[in-house]
Amino acid sequence: MRSVEQAGSNEPTDVRTTRGFAVKRPRSPRLLSVAALLCGLALAPLGHAGALQFALLAKRVDHPFFIVALEGCAEAARVQGDTCLLLGPAGSRHFRRQNEALEQALERGFDGIALSVTHSQWLAEHALQRLGQTPLITFDSDLGPGERHLRRGYVGLDNLAFGRQLGRLAQRLRPRGGRLCILSASSQDTNLRERLQGIRQQLRNLEPAEAEQLDGENGWSELKRCPLYGSGDQQSALFQLTTLLNSSQADTIVSLGSWPVHRADEFRRQLGPLLAGLDARGAHPVILLPTIELDGAQRALLDEGLVQAYLSMEVREMGRQSYWMMKRLAQGLDVPERILVKPHAYLPKAAGGPVQPEPSAQDAQPSK
Repeated sequence: MRSVEQAGSNEPTDVRTTRGFAVKRPRSPRLLSVAALLCGLALAPLGHAGALQFALLAKRVDHPFFIVALEGCAEAARVQGDTCLLLGPAGSRHFRRQNEALEQALERGFDGIALSVTHSQWLAEHALQRLGQTPLITFDSDLGPGERHLRRGYVGLDNLAFGRQLGRLAQRLRPRGGRLCILSASSQDTNLRERLQGIRQQLRNLEPAEAEQLDGENGWSELKRCPLYGSGDQQSALFQLTTLLNSSQADTIVSLGSWPVHRADEFRRQLGPLLAGLDARGAHPVILLPTIELDGAQRALLDEGLVQAYLSMEVREMGRQSYWMMKRLAQGLDVPERILVKPHAYLPKAAGGPVQPEPSAQDAQPSK
């Protein structure tokens, strides 16, 4: 298996305003061609003399989350005359495939690598044994507590706090509790486990939270078959949602990732008629979704009542701050142990507008 590589695009963009939101739309596709994905030959041009070259090592390179993170990293790097690449497997995500891509990246002499962790222990016992002198940070998904000595810092969400914020949104929209189902992509990814823990912690009003499912605490119960684990793509998530909606068992559905709304029009096409039927019977569930960065099409789903709330992950900023942490390390400068980006919640205007997340005592100031 060859890892796949992308570089930040210099393509001009169209800016369109939809209901008050500026939406950037590229004039050419961001995803790699099929041939490039299969062969791993989409190589970035080398920078000028003295330029530094950094890499984001993704769970999968053809995922919208990591493409936007690359854009943020590449934008910041370009201003400084540096380069930021996106590396990792294409297609279905798996920790063994990411491990192979990481092994290849460590052989290339990058000035810094930012890793989004799939399986912390496996990576630590395999590819990261070859870490050598390459400055390594994590972004989006951190190494587990037992492996964090291998990285120099972390950039991303406080995933436990992000889960608590999802829980607070559920409490706001279902103040008496409800029948909950959580959608995830993996039981191994550190960030998704922490978000799940945060939701349960918030709904139980316990700290720390127990790992078990909610079973009536404060009026909240999880369906026995939940969380539902998919493959971390939109079609898998929409299939899960369709199954849940047809069963009418859950009145609150919370996704741990943005998968259901990667393409808002597809969400509407597949789920719109089903949700309209449930709404007519007074059985429309509360649907809470993270988003990469809120755009006009996703806002329309909110205004139409197809989605009840979003929690933005501010992925572009995550990419920018990953660059600056790697840059400082390459310059021999100190970096904070964590740089946290702040999520923002969005509700329909009738429900009270944006809900600001609670501040974290461990937030570090961005490097730039």
